[in-house]
Amino acid sequence: MTFNAFDHLHMAHALRLAERGLFTTQPNPRVGCVIAHGDEVVGSGWHRHAGEPHAEVFALREAGERARGATVYATLEPCAHHGRTPPCADALVAAGVARVVVAAEDPFPQVAGRGLGKLRAAGIAVDTGLLRDEARELNVGFFSRLERGRPFVRVKLAMSLDGRTALASGESKWITGEAARADVQRWRARSSAILTGSGTVLADDPRLTVRLGEGRDRAEALHVAGEGCVAPLRVILDRQLRTPAGSHVLDGTVTTLLLHGAEAIAAGEHFACVERVVAAERDGALDLPAVLALLAERGCNELHVEAGPTLCGALFAAGLADELLLYVAPVLLGDAARPLLALPPLADMASRWRLRLCDQRMLGQDLRLRLRPSPIH
Repeated sequence: MTFNAFDHLHMAHALRLAERGLFTTQPNPRVGCVIAHGDEVVGSGWHRHAGEPHAEVFALREAGERARGATVYATLEPCAHHGRTPPCADALVAAGVARVVVAAEDPFPQVAGRGLGKLRAAGIAVDTGLLRDEARELNVGFFSRLERGRPFVRVKLAMSLDGRTALASGESKWITGEAARADVQRWRARSSAILTGSGTVLADDPRLTVRLGEGRDRAEALHVAGEGCVAPLRVILDRQLRTPAGSHVLDGTVTTLLLHGAEAIAAGEHFACVERVVAAERDGALDLPAVLALLAERGCNELHVEAGPTLCGALFAAGLADELLLYVAPVLLGDAARPLLALPPLADMASRWRLRLCDQRMLGQDLRLRLRPSPIH
């Protein structure tokens, strides 16, 4: 299929609209829709929150009678089933649109081609694949959950120029500056869940919540994240239930899931504010593929990991880390400080871990690198 200049223009517009739901649609995908006659846009919309109308509904409301005979640009295949909202494919048919251009097909089993089938059966011209890669990237976690049965795993690390993440004592606040730490909050905000291990809880007592700051910083963050930001699930891997009373992750401020081994026994009442679930174990540790499958079953699309070198290294070595978000600060911590990742030794250089640079930018004095294993597992 050959797409014209208007097709590209309107689908790019729809993708920008979809991005406005980046922090608010969990566990649903981020979707945008534009309705146009030639170069004239008559309706537009995006999905805002799970359970609320989809992007196509907002666009049809705005277009009104002008939707008849128009071309619809949707970043994801219109739904074909009755979920929490009626089928969007039926609404498009009822509106009398002439053509629908879809960026990416929906892998959700109750849609998966059925939406496109309904449209074609009604005599509507359907074209797919325009800016498909961009649409899939915007919903990388949604596609990962449905196609691979696990969330997209993003590992966040901050290091010194000599590759260290904390002093020998475990102290790590703060390696990076304020701009980098504010950037981390945005990555947290777009995630379905934030995960750490009990070692990090014992060493740092993190909150693992989204904090948007105050004043101008908060206003800027809200411009990106939106007031309707869905608080990510807080996930603690604590095989032996070592998390002490008084830890921030037990404060009940956000929904928290604590995964532990079958033989661990909780002492005291300090776990009352969290959900405790027994997870499968392997080789003296929680089974990470099983953990990811469990989170996928709970609708987790993007998993943001902030943990120590052991857990992060285990995810990486197992081929479960899909992206590395690495902040590099212009400081030196010395040989006694803790390393970036705990990885198994390599037999030769041919076996070295290869990473593909996706993006880099300066945040104050710090450099942020976004990297993915090459090839992605």
